[in-house]
Amino acid sequence: MYRFLLSRQWVILMLVALLVMPTMYRLGFWQLHRHDRKEATNQLIHRNLAAKAVPVESLAGPGQKVPSSDTYRTVILQGHYDTAHELVARQRTAADGDSIGYHVITPLVLADGRAVLVNRGWIAAGNDLTTFPKVPKAPSGEVTLTGRLRPDETTAETGIRNRVGLPARQISLINSTLVTNQVPETLVGGYVELASTSPKPTGKQPELIGKPADISSALNMGYAIQWWLFTVMVPVGWVILVRRERRERLAASAKAEGQALEPDPATAGVASS
Repeated sequence: MYRFLLSRQWVILMLVALLVMPTMYRLGFWQLHRHDRKEATNQLIHRNLAAKAVPVESLAGPGQKVPSSDTYRTVILQGHYDTAHELVARQRTAADGDSIGYHVITPLVLADGRAVLVNRGWIAAGNDLTTFPKVPKAPSGEVTLTGRLRPDETTAETGIRNRVGLPARQISLINSTLVTNQVPETLVGGYVELASTSPKPTGKQPELIGKPADISSALNMGYAIQWWLFTVMVPVGWVILVRRERRERLAASAKAEGQALEPDPATAGVASS
């Protein structure tokens, strides 16, 4: 009574099921791997933030790419700000997640003459986006900074398009290679998110960039389990459909046989007389 499985409709349905199951199984592992990568990134960030602060020169140098293993590592910088070549990164969001403004990027010149791009924090955009905004003055003289080391921003990593033809001293990406022609000093790779300054600056300063929040990975684990449940449900659903089809066919066959055996009332009276 399972001969119906050889019909065109059921063969196609079976082939679709056989194709869908491994696809959903792999999608489950893809989501699991995404979960694991996010968890590994969170652990790396926590480890780097908790690590002992080291001189920036020990981790970054001219033309050197900041490795992912050193991202958010706490570093110490000593030198003076080059405010004459200060830049602002456009279209940056404040800590409230809504206000759009600039990140203030000021080169800090080290004792050896090299410079590090320092993200001093966020300021409001103001009304005129075509001119350099009014930026809170950086501390003068020698300062000691602590901050978080970050790799150069790229479009691939951030999704921010590197626009050309921007107003003077305005940039889209905080990237030491892209701004090398705008700063006279030799820049080390990457940049530093400012955390603290000594001596403490006076007057209003840009809003400091907060520590990174954990990357949520719970949804990825949920999606992985969901895909695997779907994988299991395919054969279960297949069995349920087959059994239902068989019952319906048996019921239809029994009904047809019953109708065939039932005598015709029109002929029954003739036969009895």
